Amino acid sequence: MISFKPSEKLEKELKKIQEQIVEVYKEIETFTQEEKNYIKKQAFISSIGASTRIENAVLTDIEVEWVDTTLTKDGKTTAFPLKKKYILNKLSKDRERSIEEVAGCREVLHTVCSQYKELFPLTESTIRSLHNDLLMYYEKATRYKGNYKTVINKVISVNHGTGKEKIVLEPVPPGIQTKTAMDELVSWYNRTIHEYRHPILVACEFNFRFLAIHPFQDGNGRLGRALYILSLLQSDDKYLSGITPYIAIDRHIEQRRAEYYSVLHKVSGGKFHQDPNKYKYEPLYWFFIKAISESLEDINIYRNKYKHLTELSESSVKILNCFKSSPKKRIQVMELEKDIKLPRRTIQYSLNMLTKKGFLQKTGKGAGSRYQLIF
Repeated sequence: MISFKPSEKLEKELKKIQEQIVEVYKEIETFTQEEKNYIKKQAFISSIGASTRIENAVLTDIEVEWVDTTLTKDGKTTAFPLKKKYILNKLSKDRERSIEEVAGCREVLHTVCSQYKELFPLTESTIRSLHNDLLMYYEKATRYKGNYKTVINKVISVNHGTGKEKIVLEPVPPGIQTKTAMDELVSWYNRTIHEYRHPILVACEFNFRFLAIHPFQDGNGRLGRALYILSLLQSDDKYLSGITPYIAIDRHIEQRRAEYYSVLHKVSGGKFHQDPNKYKYEPLYWFFIKAISESLEDINIYRNKYKHLTELSESSVKILNCFKSSPKKRIQVMELEKDIKLPRRTIQYSLNMLTKKGFLQKTGKGAGSRYQLIF
């Protein structure tokens, strides 16, 4: 059982979101395999980008997609260290930490999405292994990745306008208390995810209690959100599990980040409780239900983007790929003429089409106009 009885109003909303999930699931089944693959890829990229930006990384989704493409060869994931220097040269070395976070988050989400069946029942060893992968490219984390914290930490929100930090939650102390809390949480999850009638609520409580424990020195937010996705995939609800690879819930958490931290504080009262029944979960449930509903609506946006992509001419695709190879760069027509050897008239027509269909944005006028990928 979960640690909070849903109100009648919440039960009605759960029924409503379940109906929405079933409807979207059935709609997806009518898509072509190419459409499905494209939407999954876009959701995967968006999840990586949003989850890392929530923790103050700076890469846009376009840049994350470029990194993912660079690290993927023949449909297989290649090791980040082999491509790190090339990626840093393209995206600038002053963003090395963000790039390392993206590469680690990508590893974890790839494991979660491809091995979720094998990862049940969930174990502390699995969670520590995922944490190790999350921080595997961050050299400063070598001494603590994959290990529970040894010093006190806190859940902190940062106002990006003022730089002011606020303590959202004071987690469990390190040592035996962290180990005991994690043992209890994992045991509860394995008992509950296949038994309780609302797996969405199980996923919410699991995510929150993990964050309230904050078992690791760093990376708890990113890992907690990955575990949330894992719990949705591991549910017995075929519709919920089936639509999860097509949605990017983290994108909507990012868009309402201040509300997200506020909800975490409301639920906890700012402190970890050994008894999970002392938390006031309902605001968290409402927040995540709304995030799931909004993410379901994104599927048609991805589908329309795929449609626009398939309608592009060969020259437009060539030009778009030129922009994707330099995701940060603002490019002028004369630069494209040198790089891709197409007539200026063809280039200009393709740029106008790519701008109209939402792939590029234009700045400036006349000969000084520049184009850039829309993030």
